Amino acid sequence: MTKIQNSSRFDRLDRFAREEDGGLIIFSLFLFVCMMLAVGIGIDVMRTEMARTRLQNTADSAVLAAASMEQSMDPHTVVQDYFEKAGLADNLEGITVTQGANYKTVSANTNTKLPMFFLGMVGIDKMEAKSHGTATAGYTDVEVSLVLDVTGSMGSNNKLPNLKTAAKEFVDTVLDPNQPGSVSLSLVPYSAQVNIGAEMIGELNVPLSHPHSYCVDFEAADFTSASVSLTKQYDHMQHFQYYSSASTPIDNPGCVQQSYEQVTPFSQNRAALKGQIDQFQARANTAIHLGMKWGVALLDPSMQPVIQTLAASGHADAAFANRPYSYSRANTQKIVVLMTDGENVNTVRLKPQHYDSGDEIERWYQHSVVAYASSKGQNWQNYVETRYSSSTADTMLGNICDAAKAQGITVYTIGFEVSTHSGNVMRNCATTPAHYFDVSGTEISDAFAAIARNISTLRLTN
Repeated sequence: MTKIQNSSRFDRLDRFAREEDGGLIIFSLFLFVCMMLAVGIGIDVMRTEMARTRLQNTADSAVLAAASMEQSMDPHTVVQDYFEKAGLADNLEGITVTQGANYKTVSANTNTKLPMFFLGMVGIDKMEAKSHGTATAGYTDVEVSLVLDVTGSMGSNNKLPNLKTAAKEFVDTVLDPNQPGSVSLSLVPYSAQVNIGAEMIGELNVPLSHPHSYCVDFEAADFTSASVSLTKQYDHMQHFQYYSSASTPIDNPGCVQQSYEQVTPFSQNRAALKGQIDQFQARANTAIHLGMKWGVALLDPSMQPVIQTLAASGHADAAFANRPYSYSRANTQKIVVLMTDGENVNTVRLKPQHYDSGDEIERWYQHSVVAYASSKGQNWQNYVETRYSSSTADTMLGNICDAAKAQGITVYTIGFEVSTHSGNVMRNCATTPAHYFDVSGTEISDAFAAIARNISTLRLTN
């Protein structure tokens, strides 16, 4: 009997050991716990990401506002104000500001440590939610030399009125009143020479030989460099007119006397520049290389001491007293816009023996060479000599264009109803063939407008 009972007891234990009905419930409970833990971890991670996103959005908005060039408040104050209003001031770990005359970079670092509801079960009590925002804004400082042909041929075919309209529109587009001090414009009218004015020539080593006009004669080697030396001695161009004059004193000298044809350096006065352009008159012959030489020189850092002095005396805008900037300065563009309607011609000067006394200087101020020679029954050509030929002038123009491009100066050229020869010369001068515009009639306004738009897009860095 006892053996039977023991056997029955062992059978029941064996059946219990082999019973599987309760195993599924245990496994299901285990899976449920795992799933709840996974959901909990997901919730913790999502909370962390939401916190990080909120910090990132606040940081992005704050640094963008602080970096704006129109923002007058201190960048640190702007960023702090954004975080305080968002209720996140305690999460702002640091602000970094780097700025210069024409740019500003603002960065903000944030962090928050959130307590974990579920990850604590696996030993992670807190998670960090870091963010970083950086914004850079700035203006590209642009220096422009506008070099305009006002020679006698511009008096035909309505060319000078068309140029005036186009040039004034260019001034209005390039000089944005909403960004004062960003773009400087130097106006360089040229014909047979370039009158730089008494103030500028007084800053160079140019012994004055007369008081009538202020043009500089360069040598061929001077066109291989973008700079103008402050120590090298240059010649003061003679004041004379070799062809007939309608008046006494002479009315159309090689170096013009009128103030409206003098160089206006580093200006942002739109009204004054347009007023000067309106006064242009067609006169004399063509020396494109001299106009280009001065247009480039006004962008070369060698002229900085001269411009500083001119700004101090009111002959250049005080906002540009530190220009021309270095070629290596960040966010700085230098641009020459060179326009002509003609070709370089042979250049003549009085023979030295006919311009070496006060009486002779006064004679040529009063009378043209042709008129004086005729009164003496002489050939006027006996009084003059060729300084250089038209082909030499083209070579000098090519050299100064190359010197400008070698320094990173962007060169736009405009051929206004020009010959094939002149068109090729101007195309070769430009930075690329795409920087050359061949136009006629009112198309000149389209060319200047296209160049002005390109310059305007340079101003905003990002």
